[in-house]
Amino acid sequence: MGAGKSTICRIFGQLGVPIYDADTRAKWIMNNDPILKKAITDNFGWDAYTRKDELNREYLAKVVFNNNEKLEMLNSIVHPAVKQDYQQWTQEHKNEPYSINEAALLFESESYKSLHKVIVVTSPIETRIERITKRDHVKREDILKRIQNQSTDRQRMSKADWVIYNDGVRSLIEQTMAIHHDIIKIRENEVVPFKV
Repeated sequence: MGAGKSTICRIFGQLGVPIYDADTRAKWIMNNDPILKKAITDNFGWDAYTRKDELNREYLAKVVFNNNEKLEMLNSIVHPAVKQDYQQWTQEHKNEPYSINEAALLFESESYKSLHKVIVVTSPIETRIERITKRDHVKREDILKRIQNQSTDRQRMSKADWVIYNDGVRSLIEQTMAIHHDIIKIRENEVVPFKV
């Protein structure tokens, strides 16, 4: 969260790599899938959606980020729907050299297990907090609660095949290009579609 995944994905996108944005797709599914909407309403009440029948993200965030049981419940409802959507998307992009699944909760949902390789983007915590505050207009303590519900940098990095350091010192383009070249070399020896 706030590490710079979207920035890195934009660089990969400029190279022609298809990107699956799990967070954006999850929001779309939560607003458009009637079965998922019913499950969310049944478990979190009518306040989970606004009068305009749009997902009430602020309400849900307040409920789940202070209650691990509710967070697990929400994830158990949403993650399978996103997984199914992603599987369909990968079929549509199966002829590409490789594709990328951009996800904040890749490890928490265990969806990283379905990927061939994992890239982790990391950034100093204070930089992340500053970015999230500007982007989402959220208080520092709320950001810290959200971050605490995610895997630590150490946990993520231990499962990574590559790490991109978004620290303002190392070039993001150079790091991304090096990984791109590595993947292309690996892909030349692969027979199946390749997902990162």
